[in-house]
Amino acid sequence: MNILFVGDVVGQRSAEFLAEKIPGIKREHCIGMTIVNGENSADGNGITPFSAKVLLEYADVVTTGNHCFRRREMNEMYEQSDVIIRPANFGDTVGRGFTVLDMGRTRVAVVNLIGMAFMESCDNPFHCADKLLVQLDTPNIIVDFHAEATSEKKAMGFYLEGRVSAVIGTHTHVQTADEQILGGYTGYITDVGYTGVRDSVLGVDKDVIISRLTTYYPQKHTYPAGDIMINAAVISIDEKTGKCTAIKRLYII
Repeated sequence: MNILFVGDVVGQRSAEFLAEKIPGIKREHCIGMTIVNGENSADGNGITPFSAKVLLEYADVVTTGNHCFRRREMNEMYEQSDVIIRPANFGDTVGRGFTVLDMGRTRVAVVNLIGMAFMESCDNPFHCADKLLVQLDTPNIIVDFHAEATSEKKAMGFYLEGRVSAVIGTHTHVQTADEQILGGYTGYITDVGYTGVRDSVLGVDKDVIISRLTTYYPQKHTYPAGDIMINAAVISIDEKTGKCTAIKRLYII
């Protein structure tokens, strides 16, 4: 099975642009399942019920991260949906940190974790992963590790080597060139990147960010016009064993 993992979608226009492009991407790469990180998909930051519904038009699972609870109107959706997940190590709060999808011929689990370094307070993601893995009844497991520090992401990749199909890093919005298969089993990339305007600061209008960094005043995030790029990865897995057989970065303009 080929699984498409799309990096953090930034803003409503990017979500809509992805909707136009993703059918062709799926055909070209023979995609059987699509995962999208949607925690920045709403204009102004965070995820809303509206932006989540746009993503679910083409995604089987929507993962999130540190902005998952920025919009309170999402709480009800987290409670009701089995396929919109938040970091599992956020403790006992609304929503769920993993999902298991029945894809017909196989079952695929998607786990969402968040890092500890330079992030909000959370439970230890390594310990949380240990607890979750014993609950999953499929060898096909994809982990979205939403973390700031590359060292923590690399450590998680090695920690889960041989136990999950892939560890895909998100959050830093810069696609890294280190895709590999750890231990001949677990697909890994430090950061899959983001989907948004290329001429920007991580998807946000560059003038907004420069103003914030030079004046010290808070700035509302706005999104510029311009060409949108799609950062993603295609993860090929052996459905019987869960072993990753290939991982390929996608950088589409």
